[in-house]
Amino acid sequence: MKQLLTFKKTTALVATLAGFTLASPSVAQQASGGLYFSGSFGLASLMKSNNAGALTSDFTTGAGTTIPAGTVLPSGTDLAWDTDFKSGYNFALGMGYDYGNGFRTEFEVRYIDSDVDSHDGVLVGGGAIGTEDAGVLITGSPNLGADVATIVADGQGSVSTLAFMGNTYYDFMAGEAFSPYLGAGIGYSSNSVKFSPSAVGVADDKDGALAFQLIAGADFDLNDQTTLFADYRYFMSQKVKTQLDLLPGELKVENKASLFNIGVRYRF
Repeated sequence: MKQLLTFKKTTALVATLAGFTLASPSVAQQASGGLYFSGSFGLASLMKSNNAGALTSDFTTGAGTTIPAGTVLPSGTDLAWDTDFKSGYNFALGMGYDYGNGFRTEFEVRYIDSDVDSHDGVLVGGGAIGTEDAGVLITGSPNLGADVATIVADGQGSVSTLAFMGNTYYDFMAGEAFSPYLGAGIGYSSNSVKFSPSAVGVADDKDGALAFQLIAGADFDLNDQTTLFADYRYFMSQKVKTQLDLLPGELKVENKASLFNIGVRYRF
């Protein structure tokens, strides 16, 4: 009799544990689903921009080194130079929905800002003018005693972006405490370009453009509602059209960045 009772108790215990074990993944998965809000911040590393454009009207040069004052460059003459950036920052707020099966969708607002480090490789009409006296860039100017390369190497300025993104993610281990994920996003960005090498106002303009991003990261659940995450994002917008102030011209500036972030997600 005692053996029969012991067997029944053991069977009941095993059945209870088995039921709990089978139910656990479902509970964990349900806990990971639903509406959530997120916030993140981190490093922004803007990639070198190969800026290219053209004069939008005829331009008369000042005094260069080999280019004489009064030289007329016709409208449509090519302009180009490269810009390197210092490490910057980015931060974001997001609202999304976790469907509990690995998929999440999200609306995100992100701000990215990086200062200019330096400019170089100035080309006009396909020819390098780095060794020309900087007076060549200002109509009616005499020689200034510094060449173009030295003036632009000083850098100064910034590129900043306010992006409104719609993102989709897939969590590879949904319902687990640790889960890697991949994602992609598309949206609209408002971009601001300020170039003022050696305190010379070259450009200060804004332009809107389509934006895209690819995302790879990992989640770590602190509890049923709070998740820490870290991710890498490759962000880019269409080239930013920028009107020049120093010359009558337009420049297209590349806007590509590597973003490294940490953040927190809170589910309701």
